[in-house]
Amino acid sequence: MRTLIFRTVAPYLTSLMILFSIFVLLRGHNEPGGGFIGGLIAASAFAIYGIACGVSPVRRALYFHPMAISGFGLLVSAISGWLSLAFNVPFMTGLWTKVSVLGVPVDLSTVLFFDIGVYLVVLGSITSVALALEEREHG
Repeated sequence: MRTLIFRTVAPYLTSLMILFSIFVLLRGHNEPGGGFIGGLIAASAFAIYGIACGVSPVRRALYFHPMAISGFGLLVSAISGWLSLAFNVPFMTGLWTKVSVLGVPVDLSTVLFFDIGVYLVVLGSITSVALALEEREHG
């Protein structure tokens, strides 16, 4: 299904879906959403891009191998859980802090970093599977 219209629209649709996945990731603490569903949306975006344009453009767009992205996400999630042990609280207990970015106070938490890690794990693993299937189909 590599029609001219689909190939033309796919990069724009992919960009919008990636932005929406980040929105879902970041709003996941207070409303439905979070790292898992955000990662699924992002992986779907790359799958659509792969179907429309081929696997090579997707691999160039990702820059890193999808399983490396997944492994890094697992590391981020694990570190966010282990960080609580350094503060002598139970494993995976949420920790919060405020930092100032250009004079604007920003709340950061280990919960956010855990969700980002889950996002990367899902993005990497699902994208890896989708690209492998697409490569096999069009060999």
